[in-house]
Amino acid sequence: MSLSVGIVGLANVGKSTLFEALTKKQVNISNYPFCTIEPNVGIVEVPDERADKLAAAFNSVKKIPAIVKFVDIAGLVRGANKGEGLGNQFLASIREMDAILFVVRCFENVEIIHVEKTIDPVRDIDIVNTELILKDLETVDRRTQKAEEKEKEFLLKLKVWLGQGNPARQFAERDELLKELQLLTDKPAIFVLNSNTPDISPELKKKIKELNSEYIIANLRDEFDASKFTEDDKKELGLGESKLGEIVSKSYKTLGLITFFTTGLDETRAWTIKQGALAPQVAGVIHTDFEKKFICALVINWEKLLNKELPQTQGKEYAVQDGDVLEIKHG
Repeated sequence: MSLSVGIVGLANVGKSTLFEALTKKQVNISNYPFCTIEPNVGIVEVPDERADKLAAAFNSVKKIPAIVKFVDIAGLVRGANKGEGLGNQFLASIREMDAILFVVRCFENVEIIHVEKTIDPVRDIDIVNTELILKDLETVDRRTQKAEEKEKEFLLKLKVWLGQGNPARQFAERDELLKELQLLTDKPAIFVLNSNTPDISPELKKKIKELNSEYIIANLRDEFDASKFTEDDKKELGLGESKLGEIVSKSYKTLGLITFFTTGLDETRAWTIKQGALAPQVAGVIHTDFEKKFICALVINWEKLLNKELPQTQGKEYAVQDGDVLEIKHG
């Protein structure tokens, strides 16, 4: 599966700094709005000790991890839904993402310009959410104009919900039409709070909880600087534990994804699937022919495999679990 996580937020909050720390890819992180014009794209491995242990146990020649694509998207400003700044381009880029990392500035630094002049994380979250909701309302309005009566009833309820300032991801009535609309506020979201202290205000915690989202506190400048060192260098220098692995893993889990493995002498590979996927669908992830010609799967949890337990034969109705190791039998 190709997974995309968009790094978004106001201008000059640390989006490109986070992107480069995650991907080790050189990008423009200058101190002025819109230094990111075209989205920067980088591939990041999902840290997973299970793959490491399986590869070691089977003396695999190769180890292939699961990956996530991170996209550094141009900074947003008030009025983006009407095309202000790089608004139209910004919002179009978000629509292509599977999930969103909202970077929120919580640190004071007079040398780094804030587009709103003052540091107020709750206000900044409200600005971003408002712009996304207003764009979603436009999308719903356009669809309502050409909708049939049954669809129209659903869309009008959704419009009221969005009009009250609520994101679509919290709308109680889940429907195929909602999925089809690809609303910006229906995408899963994680907040990265760019702070030089481990504490945040109760108001900010409350705001994120209201949005039914998780948050990670990280000093992105420190993460950027530390990303240039090896793990051994970090230990020698006494650098604290990085938050980058947590950001990658939470992004992965927020998308409702799990990992299964194939392993052997040639390679150990981590594969990405949606939670609840059945064995034939999972076989198709390995090779399209395997789904069509699926007979059964030999399945065992990775820890049980390392403990020399035997796999179980599973049929077409088996829902693959996170951490399963599979061998597919096909015609």
